[in-house]
Amino acid sequence: MEFLVKSTRPETLKTATLVVAIGEGRKLSETAKAVDLASKGALSAVLKRGDITGKPGQTLLLHSLPGLKAERVLLVGCGKGDLSDRQLRKLIASVHGVLKGLGGSDALLALGELKVKSRDAYGKARLIVETLADGSYLFEQFKSKKADPRALKKVTLAVDKAELADAERALQHARAIAAGVAFTKDLGNLPPNLCHPSYLAEEAKALGKAYKNLKVEILDEKKLKELGAGAFLAVAQGSEQPPRMIVMHYQGGKKDEKPFALVGKGITFDTGGISIKPAAGMDEMKYDMCGAASVFGTLKAVLELQLPINLVCLLACAENMPSGRATRPGDIVTTMSGQTVEILNTDAEGRLVLCDTLTYAERFKPQAVLDIATLTGACIVALGSNVSGLMGNNDALIRQILKAGESADDRAWQLPLHDEYQEQLDSPFADIANIGGPKAGTITAGCFLSRFAKNFHWAHLDIAGTAWISGGKDKGGTGRPVPMLTQYLLDRAKA
Repeated sequence: MEFLVKSTRPETLKTATLVVAIGEGRKLSETAKAVDLASKGALSAVLKRGDITGKPGQTLLLHSLPGLKAERVLLVGCGKGDLSDRQLRKLIASVHGVLKGLGGSDALLALGELKVKSRDAYGKARLIVETLADGSYLFEQFKSKKADPRALKKVTLAVDKAELADAERALQHARAIAAGVAFTKDLGNLPPNLCHPSYLAEEAKALGKAYKNLKVEILDEKKLKELGAGAFLAVAQGSEQPPRMIVMHYQGGKKDEKPFALVGKGITFDTGGISIKPAAGMDEMKYDMCGAASVFGTLKAVLELQLPINLVCLLACAENMPSGRATRPGDIVTTMSGQTVEILNTDAEGRLVLCDTLTYAERFKPQAVLDIATLTGACIVALGSNVSGLMGNNDALIRQILKAGESADDRAWQLPLHDEYQEQLDSPFADIANIGGPKAGTITAGCFLSRFAKNFHWAHLDIAGTAWISGGKDKGGTGRPVPMLTQYLLDRAKA
């Protein structure tokens, strides 16, 4: 879908569908008043009949109004007072639900007068475009019968002349983020018989060919052995699919400028290994690589925008399978850092591939490292599917991520990493156990990772609850936390 912004008088523009807002209590917005005047009171007559009251998200479609060049006018209720981000998203989703069912190929959204809490013209326009792009996403490459081609191909946002520059900037950022979100969703939704570590390595190589300032290096099993990545290799040893550590280095800043680093968990399928998972819902364990997928998507957005920063993306890719070669509960492995780990549960494998990848990240001397992982079911119990779990060893970094999440409407919530939780990881046989018992599972997973992140500023995002929607016909990747991560890097580029 194509998105544009324009400073115009909506009532004079030719379009398939003109969208205007109606306040609760049947109040016309200023734009709606101009449309009403041009159409000789057509909107006032409709409101007088009580066909729409103006509650948020209510819609009413009108055809062939006199005095207008628009073929249709779609009225949408905007309630009273300022909208929240969620209310705006639901309102735009309602509008999109009507538009995509019409025959018109374009629409003009004259919603500039909507007031949204803590959002200026830039923030409002970006949220609208990202919501529309998200709603138009389709994943049907494995369907023999494709959906009918979407009629709606272009959406224009009508804005005041004074807000045009901000809206255009919002559009640029929203397009890049939408591309990154779609890329992340595509990778997550792919079946695990196709999307394995070697496939992700090929995707990285393709990105490297497409963008000159992206260098790609693939570390295979032999290289990982040379590096001493014993924890990483332990996860992969039960599978026929070889592991890959994917390193992508984007050079958008000065040559000597320290990079930011994103580390993504890329378990392309997680059976749990010998500590095997229940069969019900196991198909969704193809989404256990969504941390890596979100790093891919964020990098895609950064490449589209050509942000003036340096960025290293490291993807820890493996498949966790049970076999005669698989790691057993009770095995002890030596990590790249030299620390030994007693593996008490082979289903706590994400932290094992991540710990070696965090150690590898040290060589880039990063300004900050963020790891992103569908790490613990405990995070879903604690926070549900609305916000991601956040932990780290640097207060300033944590604040920056929380702020980015608020700005992007892709929020996180900080959990503690107190020393008391570290004691749950004590092992009588190794330096550390890979699980900390039934209590505070998300926090002890973060504590485990923290032991491999002592030499840099580090934050950990647990996206187990936010990376995909479970079950039913709506099952699928969400593309989160690409908006948050991209906003974090946009903020760093400004700084």
